[in-house]
Amino acid sequence: MAGDRYDPTAKPVGLMCHPVSPDLDTPGELAGLDLRNRLYRAPLLECAGEGPDAVDRLIDELEPAAAAGVGLICQGAMPVRREDGRVAPNMTHLAGPERAEDLRRLTDAIHDHGARIVAQLDHGGIRTLETWHRPYRAENPDLRQLAVSEPPRLLRLAERAGLLDYDLDVLSTADVYDLAADFGRSAEYAATAGYDGVHLAGANMGIVQQFLSPYYNRRSDEFGGSFEGRVRFLELVHDEIRERVGDFPVMTKVPIETAAPPLVRPRLSLAAGIRIAECAERIGYDAVAPVRGSTFWDLSLVRGEHPEQAWGDDRLEDDYAAVFGGRVRARLVALANRLQAQFYDFESAWNADLCRRMREATSLPVLCEGGVRGRREMDSLLGSACDLVGVGRPFYAEPRLPARLLDVDTNAASEPAEDPHAVCENCNNCAVPQVAGARGVCRTPSVMREAGELRRAGAYERSSNDEHDGSSTSRTE
Repeated sequence: MAGDRYDPTAKPVGLMCHPVSPDLDTPGELAGLDLRNRLYRAPLLECAGEGPDAVDRLIDELEPAAAAGVGLICQGAMPVRREDGRVAPNMTHLAGPERAEDLRRLTDAIHDHGARIVAQLDHGGIRTLETWHRPYRAENPDLRQLAVSEPPRLLRLAERAGLLDYDLDVLSTADVYDLAADFGRSAEYAATAGYDGVHLAGANMGIVQQFLSPYYNRRSDEFGGSFEGRVRFLELVHDEIRERVGDFPVMTKVPIETAAPPLVRPRLSLAAGIRIAECAERIGYDAVAPVRGSTFWDLSLVRGEHPEQAWGDDRLEDDYAAVFGGRVRARLVALANRLQAQFYDFESAWNADLCRRMREATSLPVLCEGGVRGRREMDSLLGSACDLVGVGRPFYAEPRLPARLLDVDTNAASEPAEDPHAVCENCNNCAVPQVAGARGVCRTPSVMREAGELRRAGAYERSSNDEHDGSSTSRTE
């Protein structure tokens, strides 16, 4: 597809229509991609690293979901530059042709099971490791954060308190064009690697959100100064991708910042988020994934309990101290985490209303993720709030979770009707250790025990006929 030219007048191809509301098992079509069902694995941090075994680790992490029947895999954030832009340790960049060749083994493995896979492209801006990860900053003293504008006052106060380190390069207009070109090149590498599309990390306080947010973006050039200016980077990235890979499917997260602390102003409102989705449709994006969160990198991104076990793990205590610059600072971060957990309690399908509003405002397919755990709930969301349903953290405990969620009749006449749920307890013990470079795995004994019982009972097995249903042909072949 790399030689095709993008037609800006063409309407994006959405999910196929059905005479009745779809359920999770209903096949779909997303921007020309045949999907065997409406379940997708939401982006997570795979933490596979950059070493020679990185692709093997990615295959180990992602192939079980494909083998268990998931329709689409959204691989976790991949930096568009080799050195800078990482928001967590051990990320795997997509910034060179040699990486594209290596990743072909991963995409082939996913396609062999009849699933699709898209690569999430990312740059963290001022959220990157060199801002908060002391060992990484010491190992990379020449790296500077890319900033949309000078940091807001609260972040400057955190820097003065010694919690953050800033050594900024505020992007010039020319620098913005260069960064957008990096997103375009990474999309081209994704096409070469056999991915079925790309998915912009447009939320979670990455640089795309920093351009969109009035809290971060105080630029006076074409990329700021107004709502239209703040959306301009999203448009430029899209055009750079289309220039290189034609009608390759391109999706983006759409952030709103209504979960930010009340004192934070200005911020992205619900109305602004809906306008961003409308702009994404006009620009030519193929789908959107609405995300309600904060202006900061906090528990609004994952919601749930305070990760007591993760912070209390003696084996990680030294690592936390090294990352945050001492045991006192690590304890302060843990305390902030505890307070956030009170404010950002778990909420089932917390993005559903936002998804519904964006689906009503545009004709774009809408992907819903965030706190979706049960099959019956998934069926209720499809056709009303969204077109695809995503599950994220539960895959850390149940890599083959789709085998339990798919091919289930939740309206069966027998009582009680089946309604399988992920065993995840939303405790976030999987997420916090990743700041110290640990892999994303479940660490909660009760959850691991339940998943083990299900595994021994054969709940994650899937017949060979089921495993290979659907198309296994890559869009780029």
